[in-house]
Amino acid sequence: MLRSLRSRLILSHVLPVLVMTPLVSLALVYVIETQMLLTTLSNELTNQAQLLASMASAHRGLWQDSTQARDFVARLSPIVAARIMLLDANGYLIASSDPYTPAGETGPLDIPGMARAQAGETHVETYGGRYLYAEYVRYQGSAEIADVLAPVVGPDSQVLGIIRLTNQISHIHDRFGYLRQLTLAIILIALAVSVGLGYGLAVRLARPLRRATEAVDRLASGRQRLPVPVEGPEEIQQLARAVNTFTERLHALEEGRRQLLANLVHELGRPLGALRSAIHALRSGAERDPELHRDLLIGMDEETGRLQRLLDDLARLYDQARGELEIRRETIRLSDWLPPVLSPWRQAAEAKQLTWEAALPEALPVIQGDPDRLAQAVGNLLSNAIKYTPAGGRVSVQVEARDGSVTIAIADTGAGIASDETEAIFQPFYRGRSAGRFPEGMGLGLTIARDLVIAHGGRLDVASTPGAGSCFTIRLPLAAAAGETA
Repeated sequence: MLRSLRSRLILSHVLPVLVMTPLVSLALVYVIETQMLLTTLSNELTNQAQLLASMASAHRGLWQDSTQARDFVARLSPIVAARIMLLDANGYLIASSDPYTPAGETGPLDIPGMARAQAGETHVETYGGRYLYAEYVRYQGSAEIADVLAPVVGPDSQVLGIIRLTNQISHIHDRFGYLRQLTLAIILIALAVSVGLGYGLAVRLARPLRRATEAVDRLASGRQRLPVPVEGPEEIQQLARAVNTFTERLHALEEGRRQLLANLVHELGRPLGALRSAIHALRSGAERDPELHRDLLIGMDEETGRLQRLLDDLARLYDQARGELEIRRETIRLSDWLPPVLSPWRQAAEAKQLTWEAALPEALPVIQGDPDRLAQAVGNLLSNAIKYTPAGGRVSVQVEARDGSVTIAIADTGAGIASDETEAIFQPFYRGRSAGRFPEGMGLGLTIARDLVIAHGGRLDVASTPGAGSCFTIRLPLAAAAGETA
């Protein structure tokens, strides 16, 4: 029963109430009985005894005539809910409301407070809760829990007699019984309310946890992925958000895997198809035509180059995922390094009938980095700029050194990038909406370029306006010898 979280939560809410409520209630009942009710009853009994003493002082014949005494007691017994005794000044019993107590045959009563009553003082004797229950069991309703001795004083201040009122357990037990029943009812109601509240709280706590558990189980079993509602206490909301984030990332990884397979099929299929066609042409006698033979070899070399670049991109992505992206740092003189890096891309831009602009200061600073890796980052950005800029457009490169860093800005007048895609384009295998018209590539160029720039301690920023082109800016820190120029 207690194996589920909900049952344990219910028990954790109910158990303190189950233990504390009876203890507190019993303690409260004991205090009420011993400190409040008994005191109230003794006060009432004292007032009644004093009132009867005042009435008896006007009847001096009660102390000489036992018949009058019995009549006096008989008239008051139905009114007073206590046993009434009339004692003379020496302590002898004259009359009693208890028919089983014979008058005048037992001698002077030896009871606590008799001497004080004979001296003219009212004496009250009460007994506590333990005595109450013990005596009730022992005497079966005849034990006394309150005993009042009130002296009857005559006009000459002489004690004429004593009125004794006693309250029995059989009388007070009825009052205490109601209190105990009320206490028991309160305990049962408190337990019922605590169980209801505990069950409700346990269900509210267990429901989001169960949903999170079911979501993780669906992920593990490959079933439908459903978001977990973010509700409940802050800790459970944090858990739900973590599960949802985990689900989204797994979904993104799954989509990336599928996109990778689709891109691989596409990127490998085209060069392999071209190579296969060239091989068939050569086997069919194309080597006999020198010009065709040369064109086929050039085409095969270009296709194998594309395959090599594809494998290099995948290898670098794999190294980056394993955290093994190695950078061989050396001193790079930008004035000597940058022009050869830009030269082939200028030719590619002009071959596509694009305007090429390059603003390179005469004196460029020195940086520390891997020249091959940085050349790959710049090449990836220029490749995208040329590919996504239509004929008649412009591709420009601007280099600037200031504020302890050097920037290489590569701008184009292509289709541009939507604002909601400026972060997504750096994710592996992501292809923006404008890339749909250009199926070439696997969506790794920007990812690799950014990772290479970050590995050099820099950053790659993008600013783009849909329909007006994009500008990618590489920012790299200068070398320690930044003052040195080429």
